[in-house]
Amino acid sequence: MILGCGTLYLFQDKLIFMQREISEETLNHIRSTGTNVKEINLKMQDGTNLHGWFVKNSNPQKSKLLIYFGANAEEVSYLCDEMKRYKDWSVVLLNYRGYGLSEGNPSEEHLYSDALEIYDYFSVQSNVDRSNIVVMGRSLGTGVATYLAENRNVKGLILITPYDNLQSLIQKKAPMLPLGFMLKYRFDSLARAPLLQVPLHIITASEDKIIPPWHSEQLAAAWGGKAFIHEIQGEDHNSLRKNDEYWDIIKNSLENISKR
Repeated sequence: MILGCGTLYLFQDKLIFMQREISEETLNHIRSTGTNVKEINLKMQDGTNLHGWFVKNSNPQKSKLLIYFGANAEEVSYLCDEMKRYKDWSVVLLNYRGYGLSEGNPSEEHLYSDALEIYDYFSVQSNVDRSNIVVMGRSLGTGVATYLAENRNVKGLILITPYDNLQSLIQKKAPMLPLGFMLKYRFDSLARAPLLQVPLHIITASEDKIIPPWHSEQLAAAWGGKAFIHEIQGEDHNSLRKNDEYWDIIKNSLENISKR
């Protein structure tokens, strides 16, 4: 047990933030895909540069906006092609610190503060409809999306395989570890849930062993506004996005949120 405690404490950054690079092939592909994908280098207040993409899908002068926060081992550039299917939405895809071509090192504090700066930058752009901003997070990113929704005006959230909080998630897998004083990061969406009145759409996978669906159900039960759970059968945590139903649910969720 002592060994387990020491290992978790020393290596939790590497376990929680599995930084991923972007390949030259992917980078060149996106840069050559046309004018609707704009490469973004956004400097944070502390001087750290975040790299990613703005996918301009909407024809109107001001478009609805989707801001996406990825999983702990996700380099988000692959979504440039995937998000083109949502013609009425422009999409912000910026990598966390240390992921892709983004500078710096990730932490809970930095992911939160960066999320606010990302929102503040894009929400005042002339081609964005500020009244129609939806935030989407996947896995680790669900905690970032929930934090942003608590601190900025968003129209709704789409959370993919969300947890209630990090301690609950790890404690279930390692019940003997004294996580109360060991964990540096909390990502406590459950504490924020009752404060949030915006609609929440959750997507879970029936065979998810990394974040079992009951964690998502706990979050939905505590939500202050309306919460909807869409469970995809036969998929696990990582196979979910390969299912066409997954992309259809996101489309329907965006439509339902934007109509309210």
